[in-house]
Amino acid sequence: MPLDEIALEELGLAPRWVRKGMLAAQSGARDGDAAPGDAVPVAPVSRSLGESVAGTGADRSGQAAADPAPRGIEPPPQPVVERVAAPAPERGVFEQEPVAPAPSGRAAAEATQAGAEEPPPLTEDDFAWFDAVAEPSLPREPKTEPAPAPRNDVATLDWDALAERVASCTRCRLCEKRTNTVFGVGDRTAEWMLIGEAPGENEDRLGEPFVGQAGKLLDNMLHALSLARGENVYIANVIKCRPPGNRNPEPDEVARCEPYLQRQVALVKPKIIVAFGRFAAQSLLKTDGSIASLRGHVHQYEGVPVIVSYHPAYLLRSLRDKSKAWADLCLARDTWRAAGGGER
Repeated sequence: MPLDEIALEELGLAPRWVRKGMLAAQSGARDGDAAPGDAVPVAPVSRSLGESVAGTGADRSGQAAADPAPRGIEPPPQPVVERVAAPAPERGVFEQEPVAPAPSGRAAAEATQAGAEEPPPLTEDDFAWFDAVAEPSLPREPKTEPAPAPRNDVATLDWDALAERVASCTRCRLCEKRTNTVFGVGDRTAEWMLIGEAPGENEDRLGEPFVGQAGKLLDNMLHALSLARGENVYIANVIKCRPPGNRNPEPDEVARCEPYLQRQVALVKPKIIVAFGRFAAQSLLKTDGSIASLRGHVHQYEGVPVIVSYHPAYLLRSLRDKSKAWADLCLARDTWRAAGGGER
């Protein structure tokens, strides 16, 4: 096979248009212009695959032009009389199937515009990457479990076990800054029980309720009633640990500490309770009433009569109310006697 035909075959241009010069050469061979066995001139291959195969055309008289167009100079376009496909020789190892010519001109522009305007329809696979995206993890606030309430066996403890339980109590956050727990002092079989609000700075340091100037004032008030701290009176607080800054205890702190006071009342079995201060009165009586509205009345706590009065620390700042506090103690004494006080 001639080298130029092999080159056309390798480039897939064998079935393309062949210039008219090949037909003229073949007709000239039949007429005797070329001897049998002479090579038939073939049009040179264009540099661009998008262009047509260029060659020298035949003149109107039917004679073929023997010289090809000079390299690098485009020949003028020649009219094509007929289309003849060159005979396809046997394909070699590296030969390919004929490639259909790419559309050109207006057809190519319309095809490109149609492809841009009508993209292929989306499928489920196009959105599969959404499934792999993990949701952003948000910072979680640490879980704070509420402190458990005191065990139910508090109601069965004796004095020593109850005091030990209070000393090691960690049921609320007041245990974090306390110096000492303030359990209570006095006669554990007394008929009088005095209940304050919560330990102050001096009480937290010494571990005893009603000390300092307020404690001395209370002792004088008790002495006027023929009572004494260590003889026939038991003194305790609603809260066993000092709140920071002497603030009022929170409701949950009261709820976790109240079983201790309930057990103390059950062990003492008093005949009269005197609640000193607004907070102590509101905690025992489950009310939000003021001292003015609660004074002068007999209330009940766990079946025991309760009298409400001012806190001794308040009386140190308001001397004019000492007479009211004395009237409260007189009401407590009368109530105690009416309950059979002094008959033990």
